[in-house]
Amino acid sequence: MPKSEQLNKSTKIILNYVLGGGLSVWLTFMIYRQVQHQQNLPAAWEHMRTTVMESGWLLMVVVVVMMFINWGLEARKWQLLVRPLEEVPFRRAFGAILSGVSLSVNTPNRIGEYGGRILYLRNKNKLKAIAATIVGSFSQLIITVVFGLIGFIYYINQYEMTRGGYFEPAVREKLLLAFLLVVCTLGFILYFRLKIIVDLFERIPWLRKVKVFIQIIARYSPRELEKLLLLSAVRYLVFSAQYLILLYALGVSFVWWQGFFMINVIYLVMAVLPTIAIAEIGLRGSVSMHFLGLLSTNAAGILAATVAIWLINLVLPAVMGALLLLGVKIFKDK
Repeated sequence: MPKSEQLNKSTKIILNYVLGGGLSVWLTFMIYRQVQHQQNLPAAWEHMRTTVMESGWLLMVVVVVMMFINWGLEARKWQLLVRPLEEVPFRRAFGAILSGVSLSVNTPNRIGEYGGRILYLRNKNKLKAIAATIVGSFSQLIITVVFGLIGFIYYINQYEMTRGGYFEPAVREKLLLAFLLVVCTLGFILYFRLKIIVDLFERIPWLRKVKVFIQIIARYSPRELEKLLLLSAVRYLVFSAQYLILLYALGVSFVWWQGFFMINVIYLVMAVLPTIAIAEIGLRGSVSMHFLGLLSTNAAGILAATVAIWLINLVLPAVMGALLLLGVKIFKDK
């Protein structure tokens, strides 16, 4: 081996250990710091501790197990998405997802998750995988909007009508519902016609240079896209069930299907509002209190369940992802 190549390989090894370790330590510190600054955390934690001690830990354990199912489904989606680029074993795909969660916690709308996932791929595929990951996020967003529309229809007919004293929902709610229906329809059309995006890049001169990195999205067949939607729907039902179980475990009483509709609206609102994942607990709490508060007066339980789902589905995976980054090679062989 030439001396220059040997030196280059040694430099890569050093950088992998230094950058991987440094990134892991920094992310762990940032997660800890952000969690410590959550104002609602102490009260919610105390309510969780006392309520769970009385009712038992079984339901909490079930929710934690479901967290692995939740992110496991996302890992399966990503595994299918990057298959045209390279074969990724499920275990590595799961690690990529957790690392993506870790990198996303301090970025607006979790954009950092793309960077975390591509660390697990070969250098030549990293940029191309970003477009593939966006397709997965798109499928999840479509499912969120569909379920959100169902919940929103229930909300405006059951509560907005009563509050306003009219026989039909207010005009603003009708307009918003119509807008969401149009967005959902256009989203479905675009999702199954992703080649339109590639064609658009071809027609705009300054975008042609990066067309090679998004061509992968035109390679997915309708059957593959349908499978991604199915996985996204199952994942949505899993983390919605987690929320319902936590609400029940923490003493919030309501008819389960009404709670499911309201949770749909909560997730829809959270999907369209720009937030930073690790700092969104305050907004989550406010939105949850508004909608779930219509079903139950147990404000402490609602807030505790909201904090619990945030800790289990976001903070815990983020910490695990930060630790996994210790063993990730930032620079991989081509």
